[in-house]
Amino acid sequence: MEVTASSRHYVDRLFDPDPQKVLQGVIDMKNAVIGNNKQKANLIVLGAVPRLLYLLQQESSSTELKTECAVVLGSLAMGTENNVKSLLDCHIIPALLQGLLSPDLKFIEACLRCLRTVFTSPVTPEELLYTDATVIPHLMALLSRSRYTQEYICQIFSHCCKGPDHQTILFNHGAVQNIAHLLTSLSYKVRMQALKCFSVLAFENPQVSMTLVNVLVDGELLPQIFVKMLQRDKPIEMQLTSAKCLTYMCRAGAIRTDDNCIVLKTLPCLVRMCSKERLLEERVEGAETLAYLIEPDVELQRIASITDHLIAMLADYFKYPSSVSAITDIKRLDHDLKHAHELRQAAFKLYASLGANDEDIRKKIIETENMMDRIVTGLSESSVKVRLAAVRCLHSLSRSVQQLRTSFQDHAVWKPLMKVLQNAPDEILVVASSMLCNLLLEFSPSKEPILESGAVELLCGLTQSENPALRVNGIWALMNMAFQAEQKIKADILRSLSTEQLFRLLSDSDLNVLMKTLGLLRNLLSTRPHIDKIMSTHGKQIMQAVTLILEGEHNIEVKEQTLCILANIADGTTAKELIMTNDDILQKIKYYMGHSHVKLQLAAMFCISNLIWNEEEGSQERQDKLRDMGIVDILHKLSQSPDSNLCDKAKTALQQYLA
Repeated sequence: MEVTASSRHYVDRLFDPDPQKVLQGVIDMKNAVIGNNKQKANLIVLGAVPRLLYLLQQESSSTELKTECAVVLGSLAMGTENNVKSLLDCHIIPALLQGLLSPDLKFIEACLRCLRTVFTSPVTPEELLYTDATVIPHLMALLSRSRYTQEYICQIFSHCCKGPDHQTILFNHGAVQNIAHLLTSLSYKVRMQALKCFSVLAFENPQVSMTLVNVLVDGELLPQIFVKMLQRDKPIEMQLTSAKCLTYMCRAGAIRTDDNCIVLKTLPCLVRMCSKERLLEERVEGAETLAYLIEPDVELQRIASITDHLIAMLADYFKYPSSVSAITDIKRLDHDLKHAHELRQAAFKLYASLGANDEDIRKKIIETENMMDRIVTGLSESSVKVRLAAVRCLHSLSRSVQQLRTSFQDHAVWKPLMKVLQNAPDEILVVASSMLCNLLLEFSPSKEPILESGAVELLCGLTQSENPALRVNGIWALMNMAFQAEQKIKADILRSLSTEQLFRLLSDSDLNVLMKTLGLLRNLLSTRPHIDKIMSTHGKQIMQAVTLILEGEHNIEVKEQTLCILANIADGTTAKELIMTNDDILQKIKYYMGHSHVKLQLAAMFCISNLIWNEEEGSQERQDKLRDMGIVDILHKLSQSPDSNLCDKAKTALQQYLA
């Protein structure tokens, strides 16, 4: 109760008619709230904030009073997230931004310090910095006023720059030119905040990155300054942030992946950050940045994999929290627990990048102590982020035929994977279903058990997703499943998918979905007994679909796949008749034999060869009908083709007529 009584006394003094007493009241309040969250909360509840903001904006308030008000508000913002919410509800940001127009530097610095505290809170929407278009240019102008304005403004920028729109606004208002010279400031804090600004400006932004490469500061190019800042004698935070700047510039295409500043400086620096000597949060950031740097480049993956025993070093990321007996310090346990998730996520991400292309690296990763068990455990973790990283890691390793046949089999990876696919968020589903495609390749021993565990229904379900990536993966996995499969599996797929859904997929707006669906059809319609069986039950609909695609506005690849499906149908014993009795389709085959594109001519030739093959029943009637259509004349013409492949196929076909 005393707290509230004394708190009320502080607030009452803000309403005193004597300005001197008001000022003293604000100063006393400032001293009372420092480091006292309870007191801060009480003052907010009692309505101190609107009064402080009123005094801050009042024309008649002295500059000293305004400055002290800004300091107290900044102190209140240092408290809990709820405090910041209360300040935002009272419209503190427009009031402070207005304060920046004052001529008084001390007041401006106090407003900036408070703005910095409010903007760095997770509850503050970054957009509030960009609502008024005059704010950013004004902040740029204030950068030259003092080392404090430099530090706070850079910190505000680096926190509020989220995504390409914000990057463009800051870039267009001269952020690069205005901040570059701060990298040589005498104040470490200013240098550090300027560096952070560049890392957020360059991230996935080619325009900014290409500009940064050519910026000179005191006769030195920016990348060279960044390289100096990641030397071992610099503070870790500075090394990490400059490594990020160089990494982002490299990923945005402004620095080559084989440039010395990447291979000899940035990459080794990031590997150093993964070592046991570093703090847990530094190891997380180091591993995640390194994973991003090497992700698209096989040469960097190879270099990283043999730098400082990195693969073994990452195994240590799974050993947190350390065994409880060793931790007597409760705070330490809490810290370890908090970071354990992040460490595992970072290790999985880096393993995924390391193993993206190279077989030997994948083998090394899998042979690291208990790695497969760790990844499999990761698939069922409570944290979505860890699950996603574990699935990505497995997906990367599943690109290896060797591993699919061995480690993946030994650890029955498909079991937890099928569980992950049951009810996961889309981002996990996309990677997990993509990995399932690999596990369903014909040489993978996991194929059988996956089929038995209800995969067909699950994948058919994915083909109905709103998300095109999931539709592609669902149909791709079914295509892999149908490859050289037995009749029963093919029948299961057709039954579960339904012809309606098959046709929906054949008219999908996403080209990948269409191509994979055609691939599925082609795999279903292979080997004679299967072709005849499927065409006897679904022939009419399949012929309709083929006609539609050949008539539609599709690219060469789509039409080629479709003609290959026709060639498969023409290879059936009874299925042939569905083509021979369909004059429309025969005319289309004839048309494609004379097409300007060799791929399509070849595919149409396959259809004809399968229809006229001598040893088969009814070949004479088929040959006659096709001769009457003028096919033989076309074959003669094609046997003169400059394309040797086409010429050979035409000659072989003509021999069927002579035999």
